[in-house]
Amino acid sequence: MKKIGIFYGSSTGVTAEVAEEIAKKLGVADADVHDVAKSSPSDVAPYDVLILGSSTWGAGELQDDWFDFLDGLEALDLKGKQIALFGCGDESMSDTFCGAIGELYNRLQNTGAKFIGFFNADGYEFDESPAFIDGAYVGLLLDNVNKEELTEGRLDEWVAKVKSEIK
Repeated sequence: MKKIGIFYGSSTGVTAEVAEEIAKKLGVADADVHDVAKSSPSDVAPYDVLILGSSTWGAGELQDDWFDFLDGLEALDLKGKQIALFGCGDESMSDTFCGAIGELYNRLQNTGAKFIGFFNADGYEFDESPAFIDGAYVGLLLDNVNKEELTEGRLDEWVAKVKSEIK
């Protein structure tokens, strides 16, 4: 059984709630769910699968607590680990929807990790997303502001996909 760690950054609590829901659906213990504001990049060491989540702010930026954590994570050798991404955003920010997820994906490319959990964004209405890379959405995109009714079904579908891709 692969050990899963969930790491998130949350300003308003929405991303924290989503992280807890993902943990419940995957059977991940509370001790393996980490707020990056209270964690260090070395905390990812015991995990085979990293589920990373961030809300998106401003013009598509990461949630503030991610900045130092991501700098440190980028410097690590994550070869042999799998990473799945999830993000919370507001589709009315139509040219930067869930941009933080695109930034996590791009910045962690040189770590040796394998990305899993690519997902669709059907049902949302936005023009562009920095999380749309090479013809796919690089993770689960959620909008609990405008389309909260889609969240539960998306979570179930994405968690099932991530489970099937864990190797």
